[in-house]
Amino acid sequence: MFGIGMPELLIILVIIVIIFGVGKLPEIGSALGKGIKNFKKSMNENNEIANQEEKKEIKEEKK
Repeated sequence: MFGIGMPELLIILVIIVIIFGVGKLPEIGSALGKGIKNFKKSMNENNEIANQEEKKEIKEEKK
């Protein structure tokens, strides 16, 4: 995984705890999760819009 081992991950976690504090970690995790969820949702919506446009073009060609 990108050449990052367990010791590196622990160091990163310790630095994050020092910077943000223990109380902010749930908020940060929640915000990160919502951001990923919204990103996935927007990607799916773009695919649906593209599929709808293709279907309209095919229907118009058949007419």
